[in-house]
Amino acid sequence: MPAPTAPSVRRLRSTARAILRFPEPESWLDVETGDADFPEAARRFFPYTAFDGLDLSHRVLHAQAVERLEEGHLGRLTDPQITARLRARYDVVSLLNQRPRTRDFQAALAVLRPGGHLLVECQDDPRAELELQGCTIVTTARRSAHIPGRVTTRLPPGVIGPPAFAARALDHALALLLAGTRFAKAYRVIARKNAGTSAP
Repeated sequence: MPAPTAPSVRRLRSTARAILRFPEPESWLDVETGDADFPEAARRFFPYTAFDGLDLSHRVLHAQAVERLEEGHLGRLTDPQITARLRARYDVVSLLNQRPRTRDFQAALAVLRPGGHLLVECQDDPRAELELQGCTIVTTARRSAHIPGRVTTRLPPGVIGPPAFAARALDHALALLLAGTRFAKAYRVIARKNAGTSAP
């Protein structure tokens, strides 16, 4: 599996650096992780953190096999079996490049430990919903967004070589083309799960 290209790495590292103001997490779950590009980039700042990933694609299992993840989980975070298995296991949960809904936030909070942090990047401002769920908003910023629906996440498992390189090149071309559109800016919010926050 090829490493992410330089612009992608810079963007991913910028996102990971947002958590540097807190103590290094023991465990971190990246939701819809795909090839685990984000955990791989974040490991530079958090070398002692155990990164797990969750995705609907079997690429998450490949990412675990090539040691980009400690554990790869196949499925949706909102699946009650997954939520139950991962309950209160993580210090950080990242929801990047998504349009999270109430049930996504509820499931993310269920797998966070009390005092843990939810790192969200999305087009719509999630603060009101997170506060309704009993979180404290720690930081908010606007930044360049990840591009939704990356081509690389649509490749079948095990694809390497020219098809993978072409998909990555197309992802970066789309990033440039979409720079001035509604996809160009996103909210980056870090919310803390308070001790009394209930989760399903």
